[in-house]
Amino acid sequence: MSDNELGLFLRTRREAVSPAEVGLPAGPRRRTPGLRRAEVAMLAGVSVEYLIRLEQGRDSHPSAQVLSALAETLRLTPRERVHLHQLSKGVSGFSCGAAENGPNRTVRPTILAILAQLEPAPAAITNRCTEILACTEGYRKLMASAGLFEQGEPANVARFVFTHPGARELYPEWDVAADKLVASLKQGPFRADPMVAALVDELTVTAGSAFTDRLTSLPGLPPSGGIDRIGHPEAGTLRLAYESLDLSIDDDQSLYVLLPADEASAGALDQLVGRRPGGLRSIAS
Repeated sequence: MSDNELGLFLRTRREAVSPAEVGLPAGPRRRTPGLRRAEVAMLAGVSVEYLIRLEQGRDSHPSAQVLSALAETLRLTPRERVHLHQLSKGVSGFSCGAAENGPNRTVRPTILAILAQLEPAPAAITNRCTEILACTEGYRKLMASAGLFEQGEPANVARFVFTHPGARELYPEWDVAADKLVASLKQGPFRADPMVAALVDELTVTAGSAFTDRLTSLPGLPPSGGIDRIGHPEAGTLRLAYESLDLSIDDDQSLYVLLPADEASAGALDQLVGRRPGGLRSIAS
């Protein structure tokens, strides 16, 4: 497992930016995906040797000016810039108290009331261990048939995805789901949280290379939204738009909401959750 999360993030972002995006010609015989180190160094105003030290983990505390220059060069989004800053300061430093106490499993009454108002939409409250702390009945009906809640309470999404055979049927694009779960576990304190560290150690043994290979290659920055494809034994294949919304820093939890991404999925989800037709409108309508 890599302990060099800053270097991993810089390298993966460098490889994701094309020369054209920064005004450089692609040129012949380019074997490096994205930008070369020399190109990033030139555009950011740092030496190639210093960039190599950052990517290799031999320097993990660049100045604010260097961070800003790298963020501009790598075309980072605001969320990615915050993540870069946190990595450079040490991910445990900005949440050390929460890391020592472990992930919060108590959901505030106000959040539970908001969750209830989201019915019949599938929605859940999760913590950084990917535990399901509370969910709508719509979420339970969507996920229960695959076996998510067979593990006991609280159900753990990462453990389910990597160890339960039903997960590969529920997620036709299983690799995408697995990538997102590993990125979620690596976000924030990661191994500084003893409960996250224990789960990572467990999955290292029970899931093997399908889990450990992702730990070394994926940065801890999961997407906050997108489209999931769900294969349900009754409702068939559903296209669901998801949003993951962070609650307050005191909660240290996220609200995960799924909405039908097309009319066919809206109708199938209506039938699954037992609501009147049109109860869950497609976001495309």
